[in-house]
Amino acid sequence: MHLPNHDIGRHLQADLFGITPERLRGEDALVSMLGSALAKAGFHVLRRDSHAFPGPGGVTAVFMLTESHLAIHTYPEHGYAALDLFSCGAARPEDVLEALTSGLGATRVERVLTPRGRGLLEPAAVLPTPVTT
Repeated sequence: MHLPNHDIGRHLQADLFGITPERLRGEDALVSMLGSALAKAGFHVLRRDSHAFPGPGGVTAVFMLTESHLAIHTYPEHGYAALDLFSCGAARPEDVLEALTSGLGATRVERVLTPRGRGLLEPAAVLPTPVTT
């Protein structure tokens, strides 16, 4: 009998391209946008930290979530942002990516959604039942 695979979580990595450089420099606006997207998608923020690099530099922001974490790094000089979101709960990382893509005005997105901990969780209903005599 084949037992279905169940995941501990899902890990979303996304590259967002074609973004106006000014949108990638605004630390407060970016952190606010991410916080709103996370809340709407059902994530719960425990802590967050961010840093704007000097001059025309980008922003790095990290959110510690009850469901795991989100990190983003922006590169205004390339119109590019790199997103990393791990979720071990019911919240959908895809919803955060959709909101971020729209909010930043990305013209192209490449994403990889990887199941994590595949096969570690098996529902009790399909596990073999011990036989007693």
